[in-house]
Amino acid sequence: MQSAQLALLVVAGVVSGVVNALAGGGSLLLFPALLAVGLPPLAANVTNSVIQCAGSAGLALGSRRELREQQGRVLATAGVAVGGALVGSLLLLVLPAAVFDAVVPALVAVASVLLGVQPWLARCIGDPAPDAPDRRAVLLPAVFLAAIYGGYFGGALGVILIAVLALTAHDDLRRLNAVKGVLSLIIAAVSAVVFAIGAPVDWRVVVLLAPVNLVGGFLGAKLAGQLPAPVLRTGVVVVGLSVSIYLFVR
Repeated sequence: MQSAQLALLVVAGVVSGVVNALAGGGSLLLFPALLAVGLPPLAANVTNSVIQCAGSAGLALGSRRELREQQGRVLATAGVAVGGALVGSLLLLVLPAAVFDAVVPALVAVASVLLGVQPWLARCIGDPAPDAPDRRAVLLPAVFLAAIYGGYFGGALGVILIAVLALTAHDDLRRLNAVKGVLSLIIAAVSAVVFAIGAPVDWRVVVLLAPVNLVGGFLGAKLAGQLPAPVLRTGVVVVGLSVSIYLFVR
């Protein structure tokens, strides 16, 4: 691997962790970087998923204060997150690679658009009621479906999770972002175990980028609200849509 490619991956790994913690969607930055250094789409996807496990761990570690008194919410959603991630990652292994090659451009495009409309969605949701209970009848199935998506592809999973949590769990968004980090970690960890057994993970890239992605996630959790998230979001959306167009026409 050339030094320029190495530098690209390291920068993308750190920035991916920071963006995931701040706004979600950071995996859409690392995915094209992995494609750029020559990994095929399927290998880039599973390698990206394993690396994101480290970034999610950094976010969770950096959000310990916000996770206080949320044990019930985390425990309730963790089980369905494990089940969904297992289904999604097994689907990725069972379905032919041609299916992934066919659907991934659309998944990247949808994830990018979803990230772009996140501020509009937040305004539609409005401020959460301070003492309202979680709507678990909607929350748990929604987390399960999000985890299936995360196990299969995972791009902008954090955006999907924070939208689900904001719609169904009435709490401060900073606390919900911490729960998002834990759920992302669970989904990524389950997927990593499955992919380690039967997917073309590039473990050299994982060893290189997992530590820097963890650092990025930790820093992003500490810097949340202090960096220009709209600028980061716009950049991720532009990159994601560009990757989607490239995958459609290649």
